[in-house]
Amino acid sequence: MLKAGIDQDALIDIFAKAGAQGGEALRKAVSQATLKALQGRELTLANIRTVLKSVTQAASSGTAKNTTPAIDVEALLERAFDGMDAALLQAVQAQRAALQSFVDQGVELNNKQMKGALANLEKMEDVFFSTVGKAAESAGSALQAPWDKVLESMRAKGTNTGAQAKASLDNLVSQAQTALRAGRSAGLRGAQAMMSSYAALVSGVLIGMSEGLQSAKPAAKGRAK
Repeated sequence: MLKAGIDQDALIDIFAKAGAQGGEALRKAVSQATLKALQGRELTLANIRTVLKSVTQAASSGTAKNTTPAIDVEALLERAFDGMDAALLQAVQAQRAALQSFVDQGVELNNKQMKGALANLEKMEDVFFSTVGKAAESAGSALQAPWDKVLESMRAKGTNTGAQAKASLDNLVSQAQTALRAGRSAGLRGAQAMMSSYAALVSGVLIGMSEGLQSAKPAAKGRAK
């Protein structure tokens, strides 16, 4: 079943068949599925919630079907959360790159659309936790306790998504102050116009980032030799 741009059946099957040593494979599968779905739509909070909900439901359904002896349910769900965190981290980096380009062109932080984009960036971790938490509530009583433990643990130590979002906001504020002092205004009118399609722009940046990482992998191996 394809839901929210995600092949839920494939994810369910992966979790249903996961063994005790499949942690990293699970994390990568979730990360790739989440990232692909995010790239296929405008990067709004509503779309992010839809994707996270779909992935959480698939992970829950697959884990519930897993009959592997002595399987660590909490560990499976933690890998699912880690995979979503890895994908959202890239989404935050894409937002930061897009916002940085606007700041560099002189768009001020009190610009209405800029303020909205920054507020959404700041909410990323809260959206992450609340969406997964709500989706986990429908997973059934057998999975509720494991999900609660995973979410409690992740809240205590924080997510990569949250840490990157905070660092990005701090950096953007600093860069905006520098741009203001320098009186930077080149391309300001065009930049302000582009802010109206910010979510679509970030989606494009996210796709470009991923393509860049993929093309860089073979080269990195070649240098290692």
